[in-house]
Amino acid sequence: MAAVSTNDLKNGMALSLPDGLFTVVEFQHVKPGKGGAFVRTKVKNVRTGAVIERTYRADERLEQAHIDKREMQFLYRDGDDYVFMDNATYDQMHVGPTSLGGSADYLKEGDAAVIQMHGTEIVGIDLPASVELTVAETEPGLQGDRVSGARKPATLETGLVVQVPLFVNQGDRIKVDTRSGEYLTRA
Repeated sequence: MAAVSTNDLKNGMALSLPDGLFTVVEFQHVKPGKGGAFVRTKVKNVRTGAVIERTYRADERLEQAHIDKREMQFLYRDGDDYVFMDNATYDQMHVGPTSLGGSADYLKEGDAAVIQMHGTEIVGIDLPASVELTVAETEPGLQGDRVSGARKPATLETGLVVQVPLFVNQGDRIKVDTRSGEYLTRA
């Protein structure tokens, strides 16, 4: 592992700390009038998602972790596992639902995703900003029921439930934001 100085930290950089694998969310160099300079950081645990604050001396050395990002295509579900194919080598990889977290709600067969790996362990998945999904089940909107901003629940083809406007019907294709899980527009 390569050691990196706290002066060279960047947002998104992966660090291998004694507590586990972290990514830098935010950092700030502080030079007080008295005493030595230091770096105040916010780091996010890759496995648990917990954000903690840490302070380091200026020019302190930290272990930088290597995160390999691979472009893969989701092929199909095999029991509980999700099967992905590496677009470069065509190797197939079985991924458990715990490794994907909430991202599994936005995946349908044939979708592309970027899998983040640390060694052989999957530590994250990058999805597009929005995905198009088909509404599998929702209540029909009643004629004349046009309250401004009214919403109803809709179950999508992946099993995800989102709040949609009253005019969305079963079978419609809608665009969903993968970061917030909110309805964006009809596709």
